[in-house]
Amino acid sequence: MALKEDKYQSTLDYLYSFVDYSLTRNLRYSPEKFNLERMRFFMHLLGDPHLDYPVIHVAGTKGKGSICSLIANVLTSAKYKVGLYTSPHLQEFTERIKVDNKDIEKNAFIDLIEEIKPVINKIEGLSTFEITTGIAFLFFSRVKVDIGVIEVGLGGRLDATNVVQPMLSIISTISKDHVKILGNTLEKIAVEKAGIIKKNVPVIISFQIPRIRKIFRTIAKSNNSPLIDVQEKFRYKLIRHDLSGQDFSLKIPKGETFFFHLPLLGIHQIQNSITAYSAIQLIREKGIKISDQNIYEGFATVKWPARFEILSERPFLIIDSAHNTDSINKLVQTIKLIAPNKKIILIFGASEDKDIIGMLHILISKIHLLITTQSNHPRALNAKMLLEMAQKQGGKGISFLSIEDALKNALEKWGENSVIIATGSIFIAAAIRETWMSKYQMKMEINK
Repeated sequence: MALKEDKYQSTLDYLYSFVDYSLTRNLRYSPEKFNLERMRFFMHLLGDPHLDYPVIHVAGTKGKGSICSLIANVLTSAKYKVGLYTSPHLQEFTERIKVDNKDIEKNAFIDLIEEIKPVINKIEGLSTFEITTGIAFLFFSRVKVDIGVIEVGLGGRLDATNVVQPMLSIISTISKDHVKILGNTLEKIAVEKAGIIKKNVPVIISFQIPRIRKIFRTIAKSNNSPLIDVQEKFRYKLIRHDLSGQDFSLKIPKGETFFFHLPLLGIHQIQNSITAYSAIQLIREKGIKISDQNIYEGFATVKWPARFEILSERPFLIIDSAHNTDSINKLVQTIKLIAPNKKIILIFGASEDKDIIGMLHILISKIHLLITTQSNHPRALNAKMLLEMAQKQGGKGISFLSIEDALKNALEKWGENSVIIATGSIFIAAAIRETWMSKYQMKMEINK
């Protein structure tokens, strides 16, 4: 069936006509805005499709998308039909809903929206994310997935995805993000994330600082939920790394040691993969058959764009979706690992609600040239204002309102002893990726 692009765009326009909290500048975390009863009623009218298959539910600040992708890829390697729901998307909205690593077809997406419009009309106050989550749950039910891997959108306790009754919950590393919504301390954020812990349902916690681990232990105990602390259970060692990825060893409690290749770069991605491994081990115990070879293949072939993604080696161009101080620190560590002696040309843009001063404080002393820019996202901070903030911290550079101009300037400045890094926001990473692929990559391939 041919796709009618105008129909697809009008469907997206309809979807965005509802409240989209990801675009909201001043948002209060209140029951009338975040309301699971509304989502439960929505699901009930759709026939409760989220209860039709087992679910792995993943919350956290950083790494939850990578963990979801790793688990889904291992399950796909084991020949299970796997539904994967993540957000936000990089280029196409349909990237959020995947089955066996393939995006939902645009025609199927359009048809589902059209089908459930009468239901949507019956419920006041539905948000874009709630509707999208409902579509994902319904689609996974219709195509009869064997298992769903579901990433939390915001927080956990009141997130639309938290209507699921999972076989397993996972909480990735906690750091400060969405502080105006979730709280301005790690403890408050952790409590919100821990809202996905269900009574008698096992929960895996990824690498956390001690006081956060204690919070999760306390909440898990109160829910009679078996807790697996990855940091306590496993030991790992980086063996080798290059631009194609990294090899690491993993020692499990029984004393056995396994060796894995991971195309995702950075120590934090090894930690994410260990969290995914722990999840695979647990669901194995529940009767889901997954071989060691399935795990090796799933890890070795995983793809998660815009997470220290190397778009080109000549020119050396990397994009990363780091958008808080913790992820910026991890980005810096990974750069030291992969390009230790390169001068850094930084393309930087960020949303106005982020800790921009904190991120700049980490970056400014480590870069050779700063280029500020801005995405088309409503919460994007103006590029000139961003440069002024950097200058107050001793930074020097230039600003471009256009991402295309920012990338063009960076490429003109690039030399053999330098690397271009684009970061500060997933929207910056996505826009640089799209610009590179549409304007430069094809030209380079033709000129080879």
